[in-house]
Amino acid sequence: MSGRSLGWVAGTAAAVLVAAGAITYAVAQDGGSPARTPDAASADAGFARDMAVHHQQAVEMSYIVRDRTKDEEVRRLAYDIAQTQANQRGMLLGWLDLWGLPKVSADPPMTWMGMGDMPPGKDGALMPGMATNTELKKLQSLNGKQAEVLYLQLMTEHHKGGIHMAEGCVDKCAVGVEKRLAQGMVDAQQSEIELMAGMLKERGARPRS
Repeated sequence: MSGRSLGWVAGTAAAVLVAAGAITYAVAQDGGSPARTPDAASADAGFARDMAVHHQQAVEMSYIVRDRTKDEEVRRLAYDIAQTQANQRGMLLGWLDLWGLPKVSADPPMTWMGMGDMPPGKDGALMPGMATNTELKKLQSLNGKQAEVLYLQLMTEHHKGGIHMAEGCVDKCAVGVEKRLAQGMVDAQQSEIELMAGMLKERGARPRS
């Protein structure tokens, strides 16, 4: 995959961050009119809580692979994902603070999407797309091409789960700025999935699903 393609994806992610960051603290004012503060059971709060957890694992995986390979293409992608998702996670948690809402809930993950009755996550995979603790340990044990392939496969699945959740916010969230951030996540992560498919092919591998 060319540096130009990587740069385009990174640029897209950066644009999403700049646009969202500029209005993070204006979330209580949406479109110039006062907005109703979401409650703890709302889709807005549920998405912010769940996606913050989902993003944290992506950041963790990205920093693991940066230490396991010297391939500049993979390291650059991992850095871009880590920075983008760490910043978005900060925005999501910041909104919960602005709304005076807790960052954790007694409800199962994705209850706000009507999926609270799904089987509990196993081995640390709390939500769809998340890697298990066993998979994270395996990633930590690999080096070079093997680490690159597993990372790209795990992150592809992670992005698919994230896209599903972000699409849920686009559909169900009431706060306009949050809906726009969620749509930006969908667009950027879909682009990264396509990029990672090409990177896997270059390494003689393919996505796991």
